[in-house]
Amino acid sequence: MDFVIRDMSIEDVDQVCSIEEETFSMPWGRESFIKMVSNPDALYMVAVSEEEDGKSKVLGCIGILNICGEGNICNVVVKEEYRGNHIASALMDEMLKRRRGMGIEMFTLEVRESNEPAIKLYSKYGFESVGYRPGYYEKPTEDALIMNKVDF
Repeated sequence: MDFVIRDMSIEDVDQVCSIEEETFSMPWGRESFIKMVSNPDALYMVAVSEEEDGKSKVLGCIGILNICGEGNICNVVVKEEYRGNHIASALMDEMLKRRRGMGIEMFTLEVRESNEPAIKLYSKYGFESVGYRPGYYEKPTEDALIMNKVDF
């Protein structure tokens, strides 16, 4: 499957919101993504393929927020029918390449403890479990696994 990774634009927000709504029980809203796209301390990227009409089709998204040199991974999502095409890995690769330019020295994230595919992906990139956030997720209520990456 052919796709490219590029910075997310305002024009991508509706497609990203649609993917989030299909995937998560508590998706981010449009305004949240618009704020992040324009935030100088955030990096949001999308994986896109070109449609026959020349428009970009968003296949997935990743987003990080730089908080004093710590990259908080806020969003990683891939449209269900495109999972298994290494899109999440490509997004992670690009994020890790670009972290230095943002001054990020470590990463942190929360993930549902039942989300085995995501945990496997993060572990592949050297993220390690460092604790739990009890009841962090709603719909359904579930603990979050806290994962960090400090070794590059």
